[in-house]
Amino acid sequence: MIGLVDGQAVPRDVLDTRLRDLRRGPLHAALPVPGSSEERQMARWVTQVILTEVLCEREALSRGLAPLEGPPLDRLAAVELGSINAAAYNGSPWVRAVHQAVTASAEVPSAWSSAPPPPAPTLHRVRHALFADPAEAAAATPADLEPLGAIPLGSLPSAIAQAVRGTPYGTLAGPVRDALGWHVALAEPAAPAPEPTALGPAAPQSAAPQSAAPQSAAPRSSAPRSSAPRSSAPRSSASEPTAPASAALVAAARRRAFVQWLDVQRATRVRLVHGLEHPGDPRQPDNHHKH
Repeated sequence: MIGLVDGQAVPRDVLDTRLRDLRRGPLHAALPVPGSSEERQMARWVTQVILTEVLCEREALSRGLAPLEGPPLDRLAAVELGSINAAAYNGSPWVRAVHQAVTASAEVPSAWSSAPPPPAPTLHRVRHALFADPAEAAAATPADLEPLGAIPLGSLPSAIAQAVRGTPYGTLAGPVRDALGWHVALAEPAAPAPEPTALGPAAPQSAAPQSAAPQSAAPRSSAPRSSAPRSSAPRSSASEPTAPASAALVAAARRRAFVQWLDVQRATRVRLVHGLEHPGDPRQPDNHHKH
């Protein structure tokens, strides 16, 4: 025998037939060399698949379930179930029937719920110029700056972004130097980006027109010093209804529940025999890693 399920022996010839079919199948060239430790590990792996199928068949019969046909698992689902469970699921309609029955009430863990989207960044209408000569940068006026449109300050080089944050609206910030050269910029508040809709992401905000530039190029010493805060008004904190879990999350939760159920059932109802232990059992001599 290759093991016991609920105290009943599973005969060795089931394993021998399965291995013989694999040797005759289309993947025979990829199988381990006969007599090698890798072949013994393959026999252990196939044994676990067979015992899982037998376990689920007996469970299905005890519950009065009918065998359930269905398509094979996709790659993600197979990884989530694990290779042994996935092979049993794909190969046995009894495993699919038990999966459907024991996971019908599985719930998506709260930790899987997607986090709320981060708030849209505060946008500013920014004009900016980069100079190679510090004297030219110091003499720059708003008319010398290029409009960048409505953008978050974080998209600017860090040196000039920091300078802009510490400068009142409508006042030239800089010049400040980094590896690119000497930066000068001017920022004014802009309306926050519109929220995405169900039809898709919001259209990008168009760049500010040239006419948005200040009409007079007054010296920096005479520029008005505004004390208006840069941060926009906070959003409403009213909570919105939580969207139902997606079908993909529900399916993943059911697969996790099935793996947990199988682990418990195998631990209590399946007995392995010497030489056909689980391939990952560290106590068996072929469980080693080689390069």
